[in-house]
Amino acid sequence: MTTMEPEAEKREGIRPGAVLFMCGMNAIRSPMAEALARHLLPGNTYIRSAGVRAGERDPFVDAVLDEIGLSLGRHHPHTLEELEDDYFDLIITLSPQAHHAALELTRSNAVDVVYWPTMDPTVAQGTREQILDSYREVRDHLRELIESRLLSRNGIAAQSA
Repeated sequence: MTTMEPEAEKREGIRPGAVLFMCGMNAIRSPMAEALARHLLPGNTYIRSAGVRAGERDPFVDAVLDEIGLSLGRHHPHTLEELEDDYFDLIITLSPQAHHAALELTRSNAVDVVYWPTMDPTVAQGTREQILDSYREVRDHLRELIESRLLSRNGIAAQSA
C-alpha cells in the first residue's frame, strides 16, 4: 500500500515534471524504477535515482531489465550528495531508510515524498533462477506502481515494455 503525505494527496492528479527514486544503495530498486519510468513516462519528465549510501551495481538487475528490453546503460550507483540536480516535484522512496532520509532532506522544501514499500530481492536464497524470480517480482511490482500511480491517474496511456 502506498503512503502519501497530505500535500501529495492534494496534487495527485498533477503529473510531476521531475521524479527522484530513492532506496538504500541505488543498486537495485531505485535504478530499476528509474529505467522503467524512463521507458514508461513521457520524455519530458526528468527522472533520476539515488541511494542513502553508496552501493555496487547488481548484475541481476541488468539481467531482469534485459528480459524486457531495458538497460541501465552506464548507470553507477550514487548517493543523494552526488546528484547534479536537487530539485524534484516528487521523491518516491522504496525502502524505510530512504523514506526517513527523504523526509529529513525535504523538511523545509515543498516536495512531495511518497513511500512505495518494495521488497529487497537480495534476501532471496536458492538457485540462480529462484533469485532471478525475486528480482523479477520487484521489477514487475515497480512497473505496476509506475503505471498505476504515475501514468493512469494522469490520463496518460501506459505503454508496454
